[in-house]
Amino acid sequence: MLYEISKKKMKYIKYGAIFICLCIILKLFYIQIVSYYTLSEKATTLWQRSFPIEATRGEILDRNGDTIVTNLTTSSLVVIPSQIKDPISAASALAPILQCDEATLLTKLSKKVSIQRISPEGRQLSEDQSLAIDNLKIPGVYLIKDTKRYYPNGNYLAQTLGFVGIDNQGLAGLELKYNDYLSGKNGSIEYYMDAKGNNLPIYSSDYVYPTNGMDIELTIDNRLQDIVERELNNAYDTYNPDGIWALMMNPKTGEILSICSKPDFDPNHYQDYDSSTYNQNIPVWKTYEPGSTFKIITFASALNEKLFDMDKDTYYDKGYEIVGGARIKSWKAGGHGLQTFREVLQNSSNPGFVEIGRRLGKDKLYQYVQDFGLTKKTGVDLVGESSGIMFNYDKFGPLEQATVSFGQGISITPIQLVTAVSACVNGGHLNQPYILNKVINPYTKEAIYEATTTHVRDVISEETSALVRDALEGVVANGGGKNAYIEGYRIGGKTGTAQKAVDGSYVGGGYILSFLGVAPVDDPEVVLYIAMDNAKNCVQYGGTTVAPIARKILVDVLNVLGVEKVTEQKEKTYTWMDIPKYTVDQYIGLSKSEVKSDHFKFKYVGEGDTVIDQLPRVNEKQEDGSTIIIMLGDSDS
Repeated sequence: MLYEISKKKMKYIKYGAIFICLCIILKLFYIQIVSYYTLSEKATTLWQRSFPIEATRGEILDRNGDTIVTNLTTSSLVVIPSQIKDPISAASALAPILQCDEATLLTKLSKKVSIQRISPEGRQLSEDQSLAIDNLKIPGVYLIKDTKRYYPNGNYLAQTLGFVGIDNQGLAGLELKYNDYLSGKNGSIEYYMDAKGNNLPIYSSDYVYPTNGMDIELTIDNRLQDIVERELNNAYDTYNPDGIWALMMNPKTGEILSICSKPDFDPNHYQDYDSSTYNQNIPVWKTYEPGSTFKIITFASALNEKLFDMDKDTYYDKGYEIVGGARIKSWKAGGHGLQTFREVLQNSSNPGFVEIGRRLGKDKLYQYVQDFGLTKKTGVDLVGESSGIMFNYDKFGPLEQATVSFGQGISITPIQLVTAVSACVNGGHLNQPYILNKVINPYTKEAIYEATTTHVRDVISEETSALVRDALEGVVANGGGKNAYIEGYRIGGKTGTAQKAVDGSYVGGGYILSFLGVAPVDDPEVVLYIAMDNAKNCVQYGGTTVAPIARKILVDVLNVLGVEKVTEQKEKTYTWMDIPKYTVDQYIGLSKSEVKSDHFKFKYVGEGDTVIDQLPRVNEKQEDGSTIIIMLGDSDS
């Protein structure tokens, strides 16, 4: 009986042992076969360590492919705490090189982590710092490749470009706007270590290549930007304004060719500047009353409605107009008298524009302001754009209608004004402005995106646009814009002198002086707008102070663009304050005794009695009293 019970127990034990063995076998099969890859991956993950390899941020180029923003190769510091035998000594040696607090650094070196990036102290190290750290030969301390954003031209285009932070992420301007394009994907060096920080030689290291960011090409033309930057810097030093800014656009396409504002900053050292300087790209951010430059919009609207013939119909400016009990005065005491409407624009007669606004009427004027895009953002691809401020329709009474007609009581940005005036002179087409021209693959150099003109709407007719261009040329030849007149080029434009409004009331003292130019006016290549806030030690008129700056810019810009000079243009009307210009005669081939002029002086260079060359050339115009250089030689030379 006992034997049978023992035999039974042995049987159960046997079956149990077999069952346990089967479970073990099945478990081993599951681990080794079914779950091998999953478990292996988990184990490898525990052993795996990664050194980050920074991707190179995409470059920013101008429309000609010239580099505006690039990168410098540098080093950053990472540590493997488990490999550092003496963290206190390591911190003591590294802190002076990194110029940081030793206690803070010691905390980072002692962290219970597999790998520690020393940031921000150890990011983007200088060559001297990297060399000093390398010479220490501290176990567990490593230098890895990094890149540092570099703006080779310093303050150039600063507010537009913006800047990046210590981690190469865009924080402002185009660096922020197009960060997704410019940012690359970091790579890494993958290696394996045990829990004590020792290398596991059974696994080889893997190198994961970083993917560089895309390059972006702007519509900016460096040659034109150089000119604008130079002249704005000169004006800023001369007149000490609170600010000066400029915007140049291709009126046919909406491409921004140049944009600039002062004061500016160096993006390489943006931390040294106040945020109010680098966060305000004035041409797209600042709203203010445009003053008389806005008269282009009112004039174009009225011409499009055929409310007058600008050369036949007249208006008598007695010096003021009474609207809603308010007296709106002309800038000229006593007024301008009887004028054609072309002369109303040339003379910038406020009472004359009150009449034009009256003829347009509330509904039409309000509608044109909207159609020209002056009550909402243009949609330009720049950070921080503001929208215009306009009276609500139900509050747009006779007085508001009168003041808006000559650029008061409405607040707009420079880019809104330039976009609207571009529509006035390009045939009537309102286009959306833009600054991104292409996105380029850095490896193949092929464009993966190319911008095209976005047409918003037609505002005025081709016929009206031609009349506006003709009228604006008259302003420069015979009106307030004469200081922008350029011999050999047909220039159109309008000046502006606007009193500044703060919290709904006008402040005493400073004005915003401005000039808006179109060149060449018969086939516009550029619309240029320049404004200066509270200029010092100068005459407070846009035509007197800002128009000459615009002239200097346009002379060089038209030359760079290869615009040929013309022989026929509207003759400039001279006043007693102007120095008249006269055409230079042909002197080459004459004898020295035959060289004469009632208007010019002569300086002779060389030996001989025959004129072999001259500067300036024949048919060029020079101011009365200018000196002509005459080069002499032998008649047979």
